[in-house]
Amino acid sequence: MKKLLVCLVMLAATTLAHAQFEQNKWYFNAAVSNLGLSYSGSEDLRLGAQITAGTFLFDNLSLLLNAEGVYNEKDERSATFGVGGRYYFSQNGIYLGTGVKFRHFEYKSENNDFNDALWSFEAGYAFFLSRTVTIEPAVYYDLSFKDKDYSKVGFKLGFGLYF
Repeated sequence: MKKLLVCLVMLAATTLAHAQFEQNKWYFNAAVSNLGLSYSGSEDLRLGAQITAGTFLFDNLSLLLNAEGVYNEKDERSATFGVGGRYYFSQNGIYLGTGVKFRHFEYKSENNDFNDALWSFEAGYAFFLSRTVTIEPAVYYDLSFKDKDYSKVGFKLGFGLYF
């Protein structure tokens, strides 16, 4: 009996997840990124907030737009805007994503600003709390085209809405 109950719960969970990754569904995510858990040759403690929105062009494949604001201990600030996509592996919530980003850095102490282009990669999991709400932990790597010290590896935790 326990095995049957476990199988039914797993089937229900995978069915709920798959229903949200269908074509023409919309997606919105607000994430807190890094909280000091990132590493980069140019930064120390880094606090960031990210907003992502998009739509599923096909089943399991989404097109996303994102914006991120960041502050760190060195009195540096940055704003990032990008476009990307995610592929959700059918019925389990695991996803892989990639995209391109434009980042503007501002150094208050040096009166120095500069821009950078990034190629971003991420892997994560959409854990459904309800039919439309998720918690989405993810690891990511942003590859800088300007200098390797501006490339970074990090962790983010987001809350997603699928509708």
